[in-house]
Amino acid sequence: MIDILLVLLGLVLIVLGMIGSFLPVLPGPPVSWVGLLLLHFTNTVPVSITFLVVTGLVAIVMFVLDYIIPAAGTKRFGGSKAGAIGTTIGLIVGILAPIPFGILIGPFLGALIGEIGFNKSDSKTAVKAATGSVLGFLASSFMKFVVCLSFLVFFVGKVIMNGTALLQIN
Repeated sequence: MIDILLVLLGLVLIVLGMIGSFLPVLPGPPVSWVGLLLLHFTNTVPVSITFLVVTGLVAIVMFVLDYIIPAAGTKRFGGSKAGAIGTTIGLIVGILAPIPFGILIGPFLGALIGEIGFNKSDSKTAVKAATGSVLGFLASSFMKFVVCLSFLVFFVGKVIMNGTALLQIN
């Protein structure tokens, strides 16, 4: 019974990690990785330490890149630190605001406001930096989602391969 609860909780964490790929409040890949880790504590679904270490390293690298990629996109397109901070604030506002595509509009407007309002950039530079911030956010989110999706595939594969043992009642 405990094994089934661990598997269900692991699945929930992996799905939350996938959602966290797009929400800045949830670190997607690390949350999904904890779902994989829970399989290690079951008696019926074997998970090697090597597998956990490799997937854990992938989760950590993605967690770090999540902070580097959007800022790098902003910088690459001529933005400043104010634009990068505006991107993050805009993302949070965009998620909370009840507007369609807020998750894309928020970072763009945040970077734009950050560049024009705090960096005193001209409008052409500000729009270019804002575009870079959105592209960086999209690239980072896509990469995190792919990692979490691969964790889900590994998770489901492990559970299916050992599903009959999991469902047997001792």
